[in-house]
Amino acid sequence: MPNVIAIDGTSGEGGGQLLRGALALAAATGRGFRIDGIRRARPRPGLLRQHLTAVLAAAAVCDARVEGAELGATTLVFEPGAARAGEHAFAIGSAGSCVLVLQAIVPALARLGAPSRVTITGGTHNPLAPTFEYLRDVLAPQLAAIGWSIEYTLVRHGFYPAGGGELVAAIAPARAATALVLVERGERVGQGARAVVSNLAGSIAARQLATLCARLAWPMDPRGIVHGVPSPGPGTFSEATVRYANVTELVTAIGDRERSSDQVANACADELQRYLRSTAPVGEHLLDQLLLPLALTAGGELRAIAWTPHAEAQRLLLRTWFEQDIAVERGEAGVHVRVPAMAGAA
Repeated sequence: MPNVIAIDGTSGEGGGQLLRGALALAAATGRGFRIDGIRRARPRPGLLRQHLTAVLAAAAVCDARVEGAELGATTLVFEPGAARAGEHAFAIGSAGSCVLVLQAIVPALARLGAPSRVTITGGTHNPLAPTFEYLRDVLAPQLAAIGWSIEYTLVRHGFYPAGGGELVAAIAPARAATALVLVERGERVGQGARAVVSNLAGSIAARQLATLCARLAWPMDPRGIVHGVPSPGPGTFSEATVRYANVTELVTAIGDRERSSDQVANACADELQRYLRSTAPVGEHLLDQLLLPLALTAGGELRAIAWTPHAEAQRLLLRTWFEQDIAVERGEAGVHVRVPAMAGAA
């Protein structure tokens, strides 16, 4: 198979992100790949429903030929055709993350000259994935700055284990690519905290918000107690947002049966306080989300609070794909990252 890139699925952090990144690059660049050892070190190796949906979604948007698209598969061959804009709808069939499925297809659709609309049903608020609010408030403004205009809409919340949430991404035709320089936060312009429950007592949200605001020394706004949101099953989360002139950071802690309201709120506060102790504008999750889009457009320069295993996995994948490297310099003020516009990405 000519021009097919070989990927070791155990490299980097060895998880699903490597697969999603490869799918996104294949659909966006038209180059095929073979990946072996998908999630081999995980307790449940191979493709789960969420990963399989990402494969099928990416295949649908670029008319790909695929081998190994089945649950539990640890090897996959993906040979894309041309990406096509339009209406797309995908159902995960579990509480797997809608957001992570979008990672596999948005880069290809965002580069096209015609609009697309993608509807995905599954989980919208998952412990190990960005939430809808993170996409809307943190990631979308930075993607808009590089020329990708994406409007995210939450139709219905989906929590584990019921799932059943629905998320829509409306993708406008691409604009001229612009390099992103995000090395300073700028002036602090706002903050906010919320606690959300669905099919649970409103007192749970009230307790979470009180604990979260006390930890952050923020005044408590009763409007941050949100209950009765539509969802097929019960769920809850605490959320804290801090807004600067150049960037927004949003942290979410998802509740579960094993943690009290105070524990959920404290987990949220702990993560936001780690961000606030730094001066770097790019949080570790935003860094993961930006590397591939920057490589596919005009590149950029970032200052991040940390270089993570997920970021290193993205770096390794981009190096394999384009034979170019991301420059990473660690210092007292954070990690300085320079992403080139990758040759062959256009």
